Amino acid sequence: MACLIQCKSSNDEGDEQKDVEVPEGHYKNPVFIPTFADPTVIKADDGYFYAYATEDGWEYNKPAHIVPVIRSRDLVRWEFVRDAFDAKPGWKNPAFVWAPDINRVNGKYYLYYSLSLWDDPNPGIGLAVSDSPAGPFEDRGKILLSDEVGVKNSIDPFYYEEGDKKYLFWGSFRGIYGIALNADGTAVAGDKFQIAGDWMEGAYIFKRNNYYYLFGSNGHCCLGRETPYNVRIGRASSIEGPYVNQQGQSLITHEGNVILAGDPSPAVTTGFAGPGHNAEIITDDDGTDWFLYHAVDKSRPLLPNGATRRPLMIDRIDWVNDWPQIANAAPSDTAQRKPALRTE
Repeated sequence: MACLIQCKSSNDEGDEQKDVEVPEGHYKNPVFIPTFADPTVIKADDGYFYAYATEDGWEYNKPAHIVPVIRSRDLVRWEFVRDAFDAKPGWKNPAFVWAPDINRVNGKYYLYYSLSLWDDPNPGIGLAVSDSPAGPFEDRGKILLSDEVGVKNSIDPFYYEEGDKKYLFWGSFRGIYGIALNADGTAVAGDKFQIAGDWMEGAYIFKRNNYYYLFGSNGHCCLGRETPYNVRIGRASSIEGPYVNQQGQSLITHEGNVILAGDPSPAVTTGFAGPGHNAEIITDDDGTDWFLYHAVDKSRPLLPNGATRRPLMIDRIDWVNDWPQIANAAPSDTAQRKPALRTE
């Protein structure tokens, strides 16, 4: 038996809202189009999952979405809600709002974000806060600038809270660093420490059993169907490291192990290239972990404005000998069983 899974999208340049036929209880990538780069996700009190993405122009000759917000009950059928911001944060101008990171902190929704341009000499990270996961988010201003912390390309924030300690991790191909935050998560409150070298960006840490797993993206994010982006992994027994790959080598001096990659060959025009910049890992009601990320659909690699089109994807994680694996180490392009989530 088959059912119809609805993909929400814009209606420009062939990106029409359409139905994709898959077997009942299954889904097929991508799960949201036309684009949803650098996703971050949280489950809110209303039972919905809310996801947020990098600023992007979805339709020709229309304003860009300043951190679009979408929501879903099952992680595979998503609907657009609104943009997180009514107006772009103004403490650094001109700049784009990239790679947000959503969290629940002190009873409110905290959205850390990057403010940067391509090849920006002094990008930074800010914070916006809302009582609702849908926003709008009120900008609280700057957390750090690259020049202030001595780390070039200070973008891609990731917040982590453990006990009474709050941390911010960040960095993009100039080393990955962490720093303690104050009690309300609004300012840095310590000295930075390094956890990985200059081979990665988009840091995300997931604790499982006795290890902290560091996921990061390697390679250029945005070269259309030739995008080489991929996801690599290491782990540590302490949140501050040292992090090592499966060969026991330091992630400061060596790269992590690849767990997800696409096919960037220009001769291949189907399937997916450039998977990366994963969101928070979500554990379903059966205890299975799910990996949300973006990738490039090689059959439709560009947005109307010429930017690389990076729709939202999801795939299952399997754990083998305390290391994460994704089937075939590649994005799935056939029907897959949905996450086990009670949605009533």
